[in-house]
Amino acid sequence: MTSTIRIALKKLTKSSLALVIDKPLLDTLGVDADTPLEISTDGDVLVVTPRRGRKRTAKLRTVVSEARERYGGVFRRLAH
Repeated sequence: MTSTIRIALKKLTKSSLALVIDKPLLDTLGVDADTPLEISTDGDVLVVTPRRGRKRTAKLRTVVSEARERYGGVFRRLAH
């Protein structure tokens, strides 16, 4: 599910801003003040995501690998 929410930028210093996100959205995402975040951009869009642990990333790679192994032929046919 994708949703667009307007947020505020607050000036912290002459050379920095803070991204202010409302608590209901943070709660929905499971993010709090102690959650490490990663920020990426494609030059137009800013993406803020909670940093995921290595264990979770490894599990995801395993699941994706198993799906490709099991359904690879179906995926290839659907792509064409």
